[in-house]
Amino acid sequence: MPETIESTMPTIDKPFRKTGDPAELTSESPLHPRRASRRIMVGPVPVGGGAPISVQSMTNTLTANVPATLQQIAELTAAGCDIVRVAVPSQDDADALPEICRKSPIPVIADIHFQSKYVFQAIDAGCAAVRVNPGNIRKFDEVGPSICKAATDAGISLRIGVNAGSLDKELYAKYGGPTPEALVASALKEAHMFEDVGFHDFKISVKHHDVITMVETYRLLASKGDWPLHLGVTEAGPAWQGTIKSCLAFGALLAEGIGDTIRVSLSAPPVEEVKVGCKLLEYMGLRPRKFDIISCPSCGRAQVDVIQLASAVTEGLKDVTAPIRVAVMGCIVNGPGEAREADLGVASGNGKGQIFIKGKVVKTVPEDQIVDTLLTMSQEMAAQMEADGQVPAGATGPVVVPIQHPNHSAR
Repeated sequence: MPETIESTMPTIDKPFRKTGDPAELTSESPLHPRRASRRIMVGPVPVGGGAPISVQSMTNTLTANVPATLQQIAELTAAGCDIVRVAVPSQDDADALPEICRKSPIPVIADIHFQSKYVFQAIDAGCAAVRVNPGNIRKFDEVGPSICKAATDAGISLRIGVNAGSLDKELYAKYGGPTPEALVASALKEAHMFEDVGFHDFKISVKHHDVITMVETYRLLASKGDWPLHLGVTEAGPAWQGTIKSCLAFGALLAEGIGDTIRVSLSAPPVEEVKVGCKLLEYMGLRPRKFDIISCPSCGRAQVDVIQLASAVTEGLKDVTAPIRVAVMGCIVNGPGEAREADLGVASGNGKGQIFIKGKVVKTVPEDQIVDTLLTMSQEMAAQMEADGQVPAGATGPVVVPIQHPNHSAR
């Protein structure tokens, strides 16, 4: 009998630790000192205060469909997701939260808009945090203090903030649109709303679809206080466009030490958001290096179809998670040097490929055997590392973007 989601998915310990507990776990950037921010907790995951930058995503299933939602959370977890958000627009979705929270292997944040009653249900259901937008919660001035008290009693945190598309009409008119000043004014208004009743366990997001506006907004907000910041480029677009925009914006801010948790927003499966987010942090030196493929660009010096070769190797190794670096090189100029620096590599040309392991040539194979040789040797190397306990928990495979070349074939 096949295993079910319920039998294979671990549960996270309950109850959650109180937010803001001190913890020794910290992460520093090799590019710039991390901005000083206060620490909150999202379940067992610390956010802010120098804690490692966490990767978030959001399910796109109907939350009320518990098996489908849990299955997607399992896939996100396997891809390296630290925190997951689920939408709660209906009573059926709110009713599903207790089971989802109980069985999810990572902390669950309830995404609440308009109906404040769902906030209280999410807290009672065991959610690790609640995303609440005070600007679109009915009668928030009346219910806000009660939300803060409920969150305090449960030991959970909140996320507040504004997206460019949900800016308060008065601020929109005052500043002439969702400018950095308008977005920050909105965020400060919300922050003071919470702090005035003694609640401090929240993070803030001020998301915009434009890279420059988003970066300027977070820089301005970061200068105003010590709140932990959730980075996001909202409505970033399809996979390629959204990836580029998110990497530009996050890279600029993280290089300045700004940002405590991130979500890459893509019009793509949520797992792809997580893969991009994890790799971004790896390449910024903010997470340990895991599996990586380097390959040269196509150029007139190449004596093989580098695009086809790199695509085939990447696709064939998409499930490898061991922290190895594979180099796929197509000419004699940079190829041998780059292949020599990788754990495993090939320098191709003249109808053959030299295979390198840890800087040494171990064999030369015909061109039509390069892919199979690299796949076999990579998998053997990964299996040995797994056996030796060298594969870190939560390790992820490469980001795979399928590239179709109907007119290309290996030479």
